[in-house]
Amino acid sequence: MYKTDMYEGMLAETVTMYGASGDVINAYFARPLGPGPFPGVVLIHHLPGWDEWYREATRRFTHHGYSALSPNLYFRDGHGTPEDVASKVRAAGGVPDDQVVGDVGGAMRYLRSLPYINGKVGVFGTCSGGRHAYLTACRAKGFDAAVDCWGGRVVMSSEELTPKQPVAPIDYTSDLSCPVLGLFGEEDKGPTPEQVTRHEEELKKYGKTYEFHMYPNAGHGFFYYDRPAYRQQQAVDGWHKVFAFLQKHLGGQ
Repeated sequence: MYKTDMYEGMLAETVTMYGASGDVINAYFARPLGPGPFPGVVLIHHLPGWDEWYREATRRFTHHGYSALSPNLYFRDGHGTPEDVASKVRAAGGVPDDQVVGDVGGAMRYLRSLPYINGKVGVFGTCSGGRHAYLTACRAKGFDAAVDCWGGRVVMSSEELTPKQPVAPIDYTSDLSCPVLGLFGEEDKGPTPEQVTRHEEELKKYGKTYEFHMYPNAGHGFFYYDRPAYRQQQAVDGWHKVFAFLQKHLGGQ
């Protein structure tokens, strides 16, 4: 039962952590005040960058009882507004998959090193972060749950592979070691409903634990309240599913 007289508080700040190849990168970290123990979540930002929406999302997870860490995957690309840095990253063809896996794995180890973690750590991402959440859940052992929100390029043709993205994440599915929640929009062009179906077939093929939900009247990015893509009803239900899934597999509120 929720008690209205309980103490609530959180700490939110930027921190540094070890990422891929031992590089020191920065991250946005939030945790509930109090002794814990708390589950942990790594939040992987989207293609538009390490921006205000992701800081808000990090604090949102903490409001629900999680120690949450969002690493800046574009740290090596210099300073500027999220839009400026993201534009530079896009022009360079994105960040290498191996580097992302190293950075997100480092974020997981950062959370696991904290004395008040309950031993469970999940990973959450939207857009390119959804793709990276799935990719990392397959390649970096130690996650207990993964949330892929409309991650495109999980299913890729051979023509779409690049030196930075040499293997389609779907091809790592046999190595997936934790349950996955996927949220998608029926009107999305990346991933398309057909690609989501292909992804689901691969999860079934390897007997993985997953929940996929396809929302009608929604496209790409329907959680983003500051963009025309926002869909209030679908977003509210989607957030409910995210926290129910993570509570089931990690604990929390």
